[in-house]
Amino acid sequence: MIIKSPKKLIEVALPLDDINVAAAREKSIRHGHPSTLHLWWARRPLAAARAVLFAQMVNDPGGERGYKAGLTKEQANKKREALFDIIRDLVKWENTNNETVLERARAAIRESWRETCEMNKGKPGFDPDQLPAFHDPFAGGGAIPLEAQRLGLEAHASDLNPVAVLINKAMIEIPPKFAGRPPVGPEIEADKTSKKKSSHDAFEDWSGARGLAEDVRRYGHWMREEAFKRIGHLYPPVEITQAMVDNPANPRPDLQPYVGRKLTVIAWLWARTVKSPNPAYRHVDVPLVSNFMLSTKKGKEAYVEPVVEGDSYRFEVRIGAPDDTEAAKSGTKLSRGANFECIMSRSPIESEHIYSEAKRGRMDTRLMAIVCEGDRSRVYLPPSMEMEEIARKAQPAWQPENLMPNNPRWFSPPLYGLTTYGDLFTPRQLVALNTLSELITEARERVRIDALSVGIHDDGTPLHQGGNGAKAYSDALGLYLAFALDKGANYGSTLCAWHQTRYGIVSTFGRQALPMVWDFAEANPVGNSSGNFYQGALQAAKVVEQMPARSAGYASQQNASEQNLSEGKVISTDPPYYDNIGYADLSDFFYVWLRRSLGDTFPQLLQTISVPKNEELIAAPYRHGGREQAETFFLNGMRRTMQSLCRASEGSTPVTIYYAFRQSETRSDEGTASTGWETFLEAVVGAGFSVTGTWPMRTEYTGNLKKNVSALASSIVLVCRPREATAESISRKDFQRELRSELPEALETMIGG
Repeated sequence: MIIKSPKKLIEVALPLDDINVAAAREKSIRHGHPSTLHLWWARRPLAAARAVLFAQMVNDPGGERGYKAGLTKEQANKKREALFDIIRDLVKWENTNNETVLERARAAIRESWRETCEMNKGKPGFDPDQLPAFHDPFAGGGAIPLEAQRLGLEAHASDLNPVAVLINKAMIEIPPKFAGRPPVGPEIEADKTSKKKSSHDAFEDWSGARGLAEDVRRYGHWMREEAFKRIGHLYPPVEITQAMVDNPANPRPDLQPYVGRKLTVIAWLWARTVKSPNPAYRHVDVPLVSNFMLSTKKGKEAYVEPVVEGDSYRFEVRIGAPDDTEAAKSGTKLSRGANFECIMSRSPIESEHIYSEAKRGRMDTRLMAIVCEGDRSRVYLPPSMEMEEIARKAQPAWQPENLMPNNPRWFSPPLYGLTTYGDLFTPRQLVALNTLSELITEARERVRIDALSVGIHDDGTPLHQGGNGAKAYSDALGLYLAFALDKGANYGSTLCAWHQTRYGIVSTFGRQALPMVWDFAEANPVGNSSGNFYQGALQAAKVVEQMPARSAGYASQQNASEQNLSEGKVISTDPPYYDNIGYADLSDFFYVWLRRSLGDTFPQLLQTISVPKNEELIAAPYRHGGREQAETFFLNGMRRTMQSLCRASEGSTPVTIYYAFRQSETRSDEGTASTGWETFLEAVVGAGFSVTGTWPMRTEYTGNLKKNVSALASSIVLVCRPREATAESISRKDFQRELRSELPEALETMIGG
């Protein structure tokens, strides 16, 4: 069957600068952004995904490949500029849920679809009253399916990774299922007297997913309160005494306003230790510290000073700038990697000694400082034996035993004896995460009972079987609460550092890897600052509130190279980037907690001990026996996937495919080239696609915690159509002649916006 296919806007021109500016701006937005629902690596900006999908769906005004008489150049330019204006409004963050702007875009999509249906009248699949469905076979963090849903398409998301599937369920599947319902949970007591919030549900707007979002907040609050009752004794406040102020060895007049008050702890700062390599101090556990500074802001400096006393030492917290700031910023580190100085003997601690001590189980920790909430400021205190003993009394009932991969490129903790995901947490952190996991189960039962009490029917069908009653609703709430727990894990491991200028905890995933952290910050999960559980629940609630919750959405676990879900659908996707990110290995950090909390909620999705890895479509040499074998695996798998997409695509709409470059791939004087890019392009062309457009987009955040050449820098969006069987090959000379002939006018059209 021959399908007549109009040329789409994305095959001709885009207001690229406007899209890139909006995408770059979006990277600094946190409030309500889907990236704050659950961590995923290298997400597409919503602005870019929305613009690409819109331009992929609307017909270019300049003609339809000879099937329909075109307009004059001036008329086409005017109509094209009107479409550009829609895109310029569409990509602005403040218009994400602006129904006036969105409806203009949807109307343009519907108009183009009706034109296409008229050209293919009588052919199956071309119903002018029913837009085609959408599918992303590498859904990942869900930005592209979410924007397809926002633009009015039925959205289908699939991924091999169960963590990605759960993220997509939370974004596109669950909100429409429970849209328009008021919350079922009891109102938070503090809200009843709050001036910012009505105390009567009858006066609230529970349209869209607002009711669902409010329940995430209410049950998240209940969990935090219950957790405090059960484990609050492990996170005690610090009482400020006059003796602290008048300490003759280290007077602290800055503490005078707090005397007699109990300050909530924000973070406990710990240093890892090993036995000194010097025989004279072999009995001393010496600290491995990368930075002694607590605050580097001018006028508010604070730092830790190790004070050696005979054959022992203690940590003091000093207020003010140190005599040698650079030395304080270096801690006891001598150079990059595991190379430190012994504070007792001033002799080097070689990396081999640290490896040896760690693998023999002789790496320990010592409390270095305590950070408390002050009056609109941070209060830095020295460690105490009491605080250290409280932390060490914690006895977790369970911890993850899943092994981390033997891949130092992404995972360095195993080099130091931390071989399982459970090893990345202190006993106190494990107790907190276990407690919250148990509370999720209790919260789900409370949700079910509360839902029944307000009249929601209970058909007993769980969410994973398609239910939408009280049982299914409780399952849905459990997922968002589990995401809040995952956020707690991300800010509550021994790989979290203290940020000296933002005065907060840096999350475990400061980049797309799990590097070793020598001096780490332990958050207070039942407190009110960074890393607390309720903060994660509030962020989840804000995201859910922003979900479109209109067209139906579906998320499922599928291997992209074997699935048939793409058949007859519009396709836009963001495949894995060769060997840039080990999604499956990194996801296990969260998967172990999701499985513990939600194993009975999603029994099929979470049935495996860890995230599936053997079929993951990345070029991982350590999995496939070497770089050459890994490249072959990637090429063959990507070619099969692209062949499947080429056969399955809807036909009248091109397929759009993102490819992201690392910084190291964009620094060549000869242009952008890499094994990953060449292998990927070979798979696309070899699958039977012809590339009808390419668009460079600055879609990657480059403000990494640590600058590195593996950071993703920018993306190329490939616009592809199945290559016609009658397509002819062309010589390089003829190609250059055609290029010189057509390029000037094409460039004028392309950059006209």
